[in-house]
Amino acid sequence: MKWVSPFVLNRLGLLNMNRRNVDYILRYNDRAAYPLVDNKLKTKLAAAEREVATPRLLQVVSQQHEISHFRELVDQLEGFAIKPSKGSGGKGIMVIIRRQGDDFIKGSGATVTLATLERHLSNILAGLYSLGGAPDVAIVEELVKTTLALERFSFRGVPDIRIVVFQGYPVMAMLRLATRASDGKANLHQGAVGVGLDIATGRCVNAVQFNRSIVLHPDTGLSLDDIEIAGWTQMLEMASRCYEATGLGYMGVDLVVDADQGPLLLELNARPGLSIQMANGCGLLPRLQKIEKLKRPHFTAEKRVDYAMAEFGR
Repeated sequence: MKWVSPFVLNRLGLLNMNRRNVDYILRYNDRAAYPLVDNKLKTKLAAAEREVATPRLLQVVSQQHEISHFRELVDQLEGFAIKPSKGSGGKGIMVIIRRQGDDFIKGSGATVTLATLERHLSNILAGLYSLGGAPDVAIVEELVKTTLALERFSFRGVPDIRIVVFQGYPVMAMLRLATRASDGKANLHQGAVGVGLDIATGRCVNAVQFNRSIVLHPDTGLSLDDIEIAGWTQMLEMASRCYEATGLGYMGVDLVVDADQGPLLLELNARPGLSIQMANGCGLLPRLQKIEKLKRPHFTAEKRVDYAMAEFGR
């Protein structure tokens, strides 16, 4: 694993934000599909039609008076996740991993009360975390139980996998690992670790934190070179099927691996960030252009994944 400078990345086909916005998002993403991917509840329903599994839905809170039903629900739960349906960038997501008496323990280790959770639900409904500040709906999902193979690499947070999908082809992937700096969240801008993954194998090819190359996780001390994602082909096929589910030509597919249920879709992003290139130590542009030049596109997720693994593997 070695550090690659931004100058080298430019020569390797680094996709910049302007080109991403004009040549890929604007050109390949139908605006009519945005309400679907910008709404986690609608995403879950669309994914189910394509047999893409998501975390089990426990409750939908759409009105203030329904918060009282949440109070009844949590009496039966140890762990769960609260999410704004129209939130973006991880804002407004609260993950509870266990109970401690009448209190609730967040993924970061912080303690919150039931009153805090109810206030959080109220803020979600008021649109505090939604795109444009519009009134929103809160969804309560079953807690994802990460596999031990991945959990040990992350600091108090659920690791997730971002796969960039273009025209139904998975072109680049990374694993995001929570750190103390990121407050237990898998958010690279807040200090999470980004681990580039080989499309062909799901193995680590490079890793960064704050865009600087690292070899060991800053908190767990484990070697990131040892990472290899189990069930990798299945995850790529799930990501590929999201193309038919949404019609989006360019998107980010976020997945997690549950210890009991296997790979699950967390959410879709019609405007995926570009830090995945730093995590992989190579640019997206050559891979995107290769797909654009295909004279005969593949019409099934399985065929598209086979092509991507063969063409873009390390």
